[in-house]
Amino acid sequence: MRVRNQEPSSAQRTPNFIDVYLGVMSALMLRDMRSRFGGNYWGYLVQVLWPCVHLGILVGIMHFRGLKSPMSSDDMVFVASGALPVLAFQYISREMMKGYIMHKPLTYFPQVKKFDTIVARGAVEIVSSFMGLMLIFVVLIAFGSDPMPVDAFQAITGFLAAIGLGIGVGVVNVGICSVFPAYVIGYILITVLVYMSSGVYFLACYMPEEIYDYMKWNPVGQIVEWVRLGYDPTIPADVSYLYVFGWIFGSLTLGLLMERYIVRAQQ
Repeated sequence: MRVRNQEPSSAQRTPNFIDVYLGVMSALMLRDMRSRFGGNYWGYLVQVLWPCVHLGILVGIMHFRGLKSPMSSDDMVFVASGALPVLAFQYISREMMKGYIMHKPLTYFPQVKKFDTIVARGAVEIVSSFMGLMLIFVVLIAFGSDPMPVDAFQAITGFLAAIGLGIGVGVVNVGICSVFPAYVIGYILITVLVYMSSGVYFLACYMPEEIYDYMKWNPVGQIVEWVRLGYDPTIPADVSYLYVFGWIFGSLTLGLLMERYIVRAQQ
């Protein structure tokens, strides 16, 4: 009597490289989400809601000081168009570095590579940035504002540029903090300086020409103007797209080289 060969069940099948890699990535991402603000998933919600709190604080300060939007949009849209790309850059570039430090003990397991910890935290922060963006849109609509840009392509590509720059600088930060762990604290001061000089609550293009020339060296400030041109194409912003792309791809290339020759060399 001939016995037919049966296909092995999914439980008996040996997991391949892709299955193992996806399992590692999902575990790292879930661990990232649970490690925020109290060690549960509600803490991750706090991070997603933070851009709304940030927007409310800035709008409140503008109303308290009697400031009006220098663009054709209202105050909330003006603040959101500046704050969202800056916050996306800051969170991604900072949290990728913190994620590497937090997950470093897991790299003693052979399935977990150091580069996996960087990719996992970066993926979580990208998703968080888009969730925060959608939530801000809902809040603006609820308060009677119109968050839709005049030129959607201009605004969306500017926001994507902020995410790309955050990834590139984040990978560079991982390379630096793998050698100098105290850099994590020093980077907080760097992000404060970048935030203050990026034109979140003012338009840099209306500054005196001598000051504006220096402010254009800040790629995050140029990204803010990039996004705001999508809401008001009449503002006299001078965005150097080639300069911004140079920062994005230059930082990403440098960061990957540092990951290859510095991060992997660390014990």
